[in-house]
Amino acid sequence: MAQDTLTKHTKEQENTMNAKITLLEKKQAEALLGGGQKRIDSQHKKGKLTARERIHFLLDEGSFEEIGMMVTHRSKDFGLDKEQYLGDGVVTGYGTVNGRLVYVFSQDFTVFGGSLSETHAEKICKVMDLAMKNGAPFIGLNDSGGARIQEGVVSLGGYADIFYRNVRASGVIPQLSGIMGPCAGGAVYSPAMTDFILMVENTSYMFVTGPNVVKTVTHEEVTSEELGGAMTHASKSGVTHFACANEIEAINNIKQILGYIPQNCEEDAPSIPYDFKGSELRPELNTIIPDNANQPYDIREVIEKVIDDNSFLEIHKHFAENIVVGFARLAGRSIGIVANQPAVLAGVLDIHSSTKAARFVRFCDCFNIPLLVFEDVPGFLPGTDQEWNAIITNGAKLLFAFSEATVPRITVITRKAYGGAYDVMNSKHIGADMNYAWPSAEIAVMGAKGAAEIIFKNEISAAANKEEKWKEKETEYQTMFANPYRAAERGFIDEVIKPEQTREKLIKAFKMLENKVDKLPKKKHGNIPL
Repeated sequence: MAQDTLTKHTKEQENTMNAKITLLEKKQAEALLGGGQKRIDSQHKKGKLTARERIHFLLDEGSFEEIGMMVTHRSKDFGLDKEQYLGDGVVTGYGTVNGRLVYVFSQDFTVFGGSLSETHAEKICKVMDLAMKNGAPFIGLNDSGGARIQEGVVSLGGYADIFYRNVRASGVIPQLSGIMGPCAGGAVYSPAMTDFILMVENTSYMFVTGPNVVKTVTHEEVTSEELGGAMTHASKSGVTHFACANEIEAINNIKQILGYIPQNCEEDAPSIPYDFKGSELRPELNTIIPDNANQPYDIREVIEKVIDDNSFLEIHKHFAENIVVGFARLAGRSIGIVANQPAVLAGVLDIHSSTKAARFVRFCDCFNIPLLVFEDVPGFLPGTDQEWNAIITNGAKLLFAFSEATVPRITVITRKAYGGAYDVMNSKHIGADMNYAWPSAEIAVMGAKGAAEIIFKNEISAAANKEEKWKEKETEYQTMFANPYRAAERGFIDEVIKPEQTREKLIKAFKMLENKVDKLPKKKHGNIPL
């Protein structure tokens, strides 16, 4: 009899728990549907993935652990109390990418257009705090109509809470932003403060004020894509680092970036095992520089010959193309590359190329990624447009960034290194550890033609054949200064090397510098020329 009572009690407990589990499963299923199947179908028709599908493709299979699935908004105004969705328009949690811990949020456009509410923001802030405490990258997948208007200042406060954490996390953990749909108004400032932004062509856009407001205020007729689409920001403004053909490409680029960077500022840049296969000499480099010093060549050819095969991930490819920046591997080690591009504007430094490179240099320095600089620069771009738009201040950003960097820094001068641009491009004088030059290097205040015109002005004027005299003096100056040996004599160049030796020398030099310790003077922080 007692046994029957015990069995009956156990079954009642089991039935009670089963009912509770059934309720849980029902709520989980409801949360997984977001705004419902109809809105999910609408998302797919636009060529967009759902918030959960994005996380599925980003993280390792089965690694995602969700936080805050049952969160709902607290608003009562404008009928919101009658419309609630579990999760409140954002999926948050943690998982792994290639076995490494990351934290993520993914906004759900099927719920109130992904708009940010007080609780939506709280969910994002919670995973940001966890990312900081545990020293792991933070990834935001944005697809939102902006602040939830019905909540007023509460939603604006939520944005500010996120902005504050973006700044606190800057330089501590890597922050990456995927813009998978609309990102407008105040919403744009969180991605803008993260380290890398990736956008999707034709389905994502970013702007502070939309086409309708622009039309009202300035009378300009412009589409969302023209105003703030992926290619607009990739090529004109430089706001985004990648313009991707589709969302899968964007997600794969996020994974690639993570492969080159450490988990946090306390870790070293990641490296992979390197299989040495014989000679590191690259004879093809001996014939890359044209005989004519004014003839362009593609610096990417130099980069590809020096680094590990197929390891270059270019950043900001479509913006300020006169400078090339990106991540690569050298004997398995992760490095950051900054290179003048002679094939575009002769490789001059201008406003956009200076800020592009400065931003990249500072990122690499934040996260202990050694820097390799390929230099072929004829100077800064002249003209009223540059001067009136502050080439002085913007050029100084790059100078400041290199001077401030404490990671291992190596420069290879392939051809021209003229004027102040020679100083700025990671010269020995601003703290570079090793400076190499190819025999083709020309290190001088300016090109031979301009220098001859100034130095020998009187002689040229007095000559019977001015053109012939000018050529003679140009050759004289070129012979004396347009080479790397004066700089090498002074110790400004550590070694003049054959181009084919470049990879071999760099592998040894970075190995030598792997335990480099360099401290900045005690200060709160520097005041970079903004």
